[in-house]
Amino acid sequence: MLPTYLIDSIILLTAAVVLVPLMQYLRLGSIIGYLVAGIVVGPWVLSLITEVEEIRHFSELGVAFLLFIIGVELKPQRLLLMKKWVFGLGTAQVVVTGLTLMGASMLFGLSIAQSLIVGFGLALSSTAFVLQLLIDKGLIGTLAGKRSFAILLLQDLAVVPLLALVPLLAQDDITLGMDLALAFGEAALILVLIVLGGRYLIRPVLHLVAKTGNTDIFAAAALLLVLGVAGLITLAGFSMAMGAFVAGLLIANSEYRHQVLADIQPFRGLLLGLFFMSVGMSMDFGILAQNGHYLVLALLGLLAVKAGIIWVLARLFGVPAHPTIAVSLILAQSGEFGFVIFGVALSQNLIEKALFDQLILVVSMSMIATPVLAMLANKYFTSKTAVPETHLPQSATISDRQVIIVGFGRVGRRVAKMLDEAKTAYTAIDYNADIVNQYRLKGFPLYFGNAASLEVLISVGVKKSQLVIVTIDQKETSKHLVRKLRKLSSTLHIVARGKDSEHCAHLKQAGADEIVSEAFEASLQLGTDVLQRLDHPADLIQKIQQKMRDEVQISLDKETP
Repeated sequence: MLPTYLIDSIILLTAAVVLVPLMQYLRLGSIIGYLVAGIVVGPWVLSLITEVEEIRHFSELGVAFLLFIIGVELKPQRLLLMKKWVFGLGTAQVVVTGLTLMGASMLFGLSIAQSLIVGFGLALSSTAFVLQLLIDKGLIGTLAGKRSFAILLLQDLAVVPLLALVPLLAQDDITLGMDLALAFGEAALILVLIVLGGRYLIRPVLHLVAKTGNTDIFAAAALLLVLGVAGLITLAGFSMAMGAFVAGLLIANSEYRHQVLADIQPFRGLLLGLFFMSVGMSMDFGILAQNGHYLVLALLGLLAVKAGIIWVLARLFGVPAHPTIAVSLILAQSGEFGFVIFGVALSQNLIEKALFDQLILVVSMSMIATPVLAMLANKYFTSKTAVPETHLPQSATISDRQVIIVGFGRVGRRVAKMLDEAKTAYTAIDYNADIVNQYRLKGFPLYFGNAASLEVLISVGVKKSQLVIVTIDQKETSKHLVRKLRKLSSTLHIVARGKDSEHCAHLKQAGADEIVSEAFEASLQLGTDVLQRLDHPADLIQKIQQKMRDEVQISLDKETP
């Protein structure tokens, strides 16, 4: 007899493998696929899995990893670049929508504390859903995409005090005003601890682990960072998701951020998918059958209120008419953080199970409606007023630098110094922790990362870079890296360092645009010095150099299929 956990794992993976690609084929998105998979295997359809609560508790790690990644990306300088839209439009959306829905909840007889949780929980849209949808459709760089992202960014920030607030609301001996003051006070205290912890503890520990050169141990350290800080914050009375957000902030400016993100991403994707499946399993279709008309009215009311408020606020902030319609439609749903906030409120006995089930249904239905709303919004995203911008938002982990140097040994450092002299921005990565630590202290934009990892390359911004310089001297590693870079982008210009003629030929076959041979350049420089010493004319020396370079290029072209 197979163990129960193994059977459940096989069922969940099978449902995901079948239904997620199907939903993507139907252009409904992967999140809808996970929700449908959860519904199918859950108690209301096939009843293949009944222990929903156990799976939900485990799957909340997916939300924790999502918040961790958001924390890593929320660097202060990035927020300042978008301050008008994040802190202006974003704050207005959360406050006005939250208070409006809170007032509506009070009209239905909920207490102030319950109404606050319901109102602001529903005010948050789905970061995971909307960003993935915009990226898949190539709309993230439009004006509407940028404004949507700004609102989502503030909503993500608002999750932190909201999660801190929920446990405080469960205490009977303090007022709502005191709750809010304590929530923001504790959030400020946490930020102080973040600065101290990141400066004196996390980075030295990651440096020691990175020095071992063991990729598996570094990945384990990344997981320990997320789960360890999340656990400590949970012991302090906050949520695990908030702890993961704190862990992300700890390394937001660290040289290890790209490698940690690359190691965390696979866990985030799988566990976040499991989270959405657990939501699908939690949907109580008995309630939907009994009160379906009320829930549908609640859904339509939610979509109308959120879209209407966002439209008014965006117009007041000067967003053109067509992009405003797109932003309003794409953000009208409620999202995954509503599930988290309502779940914490349920565990604190602030809301009843019946209300929780109804909220889960409304939020889930609003997310299922999002692909339809996105289809309606599509023409407004791509209208003439939605001027495309050249860079993705910062949360997509895309660097704003056009040149990437892979390898920061002697060759890489010389190239970096030349780029500095030319005032050309670049990002460099190296897998030697001591080199990274030494040269970051000197001000070089250098990050720790294994260039053999596709996730690291994407994280440092290779998809939006113009040129990558591969300076690492390991023959096989550089060849495989060039091949990965070429598969990642057909337009990327790749300059690679070759050890000898055979290595150069392999790099050319792998997809490098330009190869510089160490042996050839050394011999060429030596011959040039000899000819200069013998007083040969400069133009003759230049012709000889060019002839030899042409011969090498012809040889490479012959060896490349």
